[in-house]
Amino acid sequence: MFVVSGESLIDLVAKPQGGDEALGMSAHAGGSPYNCAIALAKLGNDTGYLCPISKDTFGDLLLGPLNAAGVIQLVGERSDCNTTLAVVTRNAKGLPSYAFYRQGTAERDISRDKLNGALPEEVDLFQIGGFLPIEPEDADVWMDVVGQVAARGSVISIDPNVRPSLISDFEGYKARLDGFLDFAHVIKVSDEDLSTLDPQKSIEDHASALLARPNCELVVVTLGEAGSRAFTTKAQASVPIYRPAVMGDTVGAGDSLMAGILTAIADKGHLAVGRIGDLDGLALTEVLRFGATVAGLNCAHIGCVPPTRAEVDAVLASA
Repeated sequence: MFVVSGESLIDLVAKPQGGDEALGMSAHAGGSPYNCAIALAKLGNDTGYLCPISKDTFGDLLLGPLNAAGVIQLVGERSDCNTTLAVVTRNAKGLPSYAFYRQGTAERDISRDKLNGALPEEVDLFQIGGFLPIEPEDADVWMDVVGQVAARGSVISIDPNVRPSLISDFEGYKARLDGFLDFAHVIKVSDEDLSTLDPQKSIEDHASALLARPNCELVVVTLGEAGSRAFTTKAQASVPIYRPAVMGDTVGAGDSLMAGILTAIADKGHLAVGRIGDLDGLALTEVLRFGATVAGLNCAHIGCVPPTRAEVDAVLASA
C-alpha cells in the first residue's frame, strides 16, 4: 500500500468584491498530502491516508473526495477538533496567498500510538507531507512514525511544500526538516522551496546536497512554467510542462505531479530502496513526462481534480 501522511484542510477562497459588499468565500477540500493521496488512488494505486479527519461539516467535505477516489482513511475514529482552514486570496496575476488557521485542529490531533496503530502491515511507500516539521511537538510524533516505517524497509518520499507564512522559527523549522529529509529516498521540491531554504545555492548545488543525504536516491525539482528536472547520482533529465487544451488553474498541480512520479517509478519496477537511483536518463525522462501529464490534466480544472489513469494513458498514447 502507498500511505500518505500529513495535513488535510479546507481552502476558503475569497471571491472578488467591490464597495461595501460582504466578503464572499467558497470552500474547497485541500492540503498537499490530501491532494496527493487522491491523485495516487485515481492513478490506480492502493492508497491509504494517515491523518485524523474532523467530525465537523468541513470534515464531511474532506471525506467525500477521499471516498470517491477509493482512498482508505487509516485513522478510523474522527476527531472532535475542528478542521484546519486556509484563507486564500489572489493577487492581480491570479497567484494565491494563504493565511492558515490550524491551532488545535483535527490534523494536529495526533499521538504516536494513534498513528503507529493505524499503519497497515505492508507499506510500500510512505509519502511525507509538508506541515509535519512546522511545529516541534508535531514533528517529534511524526519523526517517530517515519522512523518506524523506514525500519521496515519502505520507500520514504517527501514534498516539503515550504510555507514561510506558517513558520515562526525558520532555523528551528529547517533543523526539523533536515531530520525528515535524512529519511527520504525521493525528494520533490519546487524552485521556490529551494530559494526559500537557501537562495545562495543553484538548483544543481541544492540537488547535489540533497543526494548526499543518507538515503536520497532521486531529487525532482519543479520549475513552474519551465517544467521539471530530475537528478540522481548517475543521471539527469528535464521535461516541459504538459499544457491542457483549456486551462483551469494550478491548484494541486505539484501534488498531482508527485503522485504521477511515484506511480511511474512503481510502473518501472524501481519503487524499492536501492533501485530508485538506478533509473537512467531515458527512464527519468519518462517518469517526469508521466508526472507532468498528470499535473497538466489536473490544471484543466478549477481546483485540485487529479486525472484517472485512463486519462493519462490516453494523452501519452497520442503524443
